[in-house]
Amino acid sequence: MKQFASILVLVFAFTLSTQAQKKRNEKRPELSIEQQTNLAIKQMTLTLDLSEKQQNQITPIMTAQAASKKNAMEKRREMRKNKTKPTADEIYEMKSKFLDNQIAFKNSMKEILNEEQFEKFQKIAKRKMKKGKDMKQKAMMKKRKMIKDEKGH
Repeated sequence: MKQFASILVLVFAFTLSTQAQKKRNEKRPELSIEQQTNLAIKQMTLTLDLSEKQQNQITPIMTAQAASKKNAMEKRREMRKNKTKPTADEIYEMKSKFLDNQIAFKNSMKEILNEEQFEKFQKIAKRKMKKGKDMKQKAMMKKRKMIKDEKGH
C-alpha cells in the first residue's frame, strides 16, 4: 500500500511538472515594432517625465532599437531551427554590433535628456542589466541541473 501511494505521488508530481512546462512553451502574440516603441516611450515618459519634444526625439531611436532587436531575434530563431551554432567570429561580430548600438543609444539619450533625467535613466538601465544577468544565471543553473538529472537517470 505504501508503494502504491509513493508511486501515485510520483506520477502526480511528474504530471504537474510537465503541465507547467507546457504552459511556459505557449507562444504569446508578438507586438509590432510600432507597438513596442509606443509602450517604451510611454513608460519612459512616466518614469523620466519627458516633454513632448523629448518624446518626438526619442521615438526614432527607440524604433530603430526595436527593429534591431527583432532582426537579431529572428536570426537566432532561424539558427536554432536549423540547429546551427555561430562561429567565434560571428559571435564576436554580433556582440560588437550590440555594444556599438548600446553606446550610440546611450550617447543619443545623453543629448536628449537633461542631467537629472539621464541619471535616472542610467540607474534604470543598470537595474535592467543586473536583472538580465540574474535571469541568465538562473536559466544556466536550471539547464545544468536538468542535464545532470538526465545523466543520473
